[in-house]
Amino acid sequence: MQHITGWSYICRRELGSYFLSPIAYIVIIVFLLVTGWLFFSTFFVHGQARLDGFFQLLPYTLAIVTPALTMRLFAEELQSGSYETLVTLPISPVAIIMGKFTAAVVVMAALLAPTLIYPLTIFGLAPLDWGPVAGGYLGALLLAAAYSAIGLLMSALTRNQVVAFILGVAVCLGLTLLSQMLMLVPQPLVPAFKYLAAGSHFSSIAKGVIDTRDLIYFMSVAFVALFATRWVLEERQ
Repeated sequence: MQHITGWSYICRRELGSYFLSPIAYIVIIVFLLVTGWLFFSTFFVHGQARLDGFFQLLPYTLAIVTPALTMRLFAEELQSGSYETLVTLPISPVAIIMGKFTAAVVVMAALLAPTLIYPLTIFGLAPLDWGPVAGGYLGALLLAAAYSAIGLLMSALTRNQVVAFILGVAVCLGLTLLSQMLMLVPQPLVPAFKYLAAGSHFSSIAKGVIDTRDLIYFMSVAFVALFATRWVLEERQ
């Protein structure tokens, strides 16, 4: 019960901080402008009622946006010294980490929610296969959760938010681009690198095919990043 209470307290605390910060609103507005341009340029300029372009570039957009929203989670408190106060509260380190992670995922879900207007726009004008649409949004949420965990880890590694952002973008973009660089990998290692590529797992789910291997991949990335975050914080203490 104490873990759940602490988790809930940290989550509500972080959500309040997110929506009191102008940075969150700036990132959300930029994200919606970019994704809106990706969708409506295809829709109006090319006359195609499709979501392919939106979902193809979404992993790259999330690889930049997610670290921007998570860079402050630990770095800000480590810089200000408030983290020392936080750990004196009767809240376990796991509850602190999971509370911050949950808040980040909720914000990412709120970020994606307005983009539902894109498939609804298409549905109002032409027949739409909702299977790939549902798969695309499920994949986006799983990808955002994995990237949030990575961003949380990078924020725990440094007191500087800009450094945390750069490290987060480097790792998230690296995982996204890995599937594009398979021709540079020795043939025996291609299957392993392909499995590590976040982009290929997202593309699979975005086609409407729910494979347990893809679900396990995203959950594994999040688990490893969160476990590493706990280890980093314990080393700091």
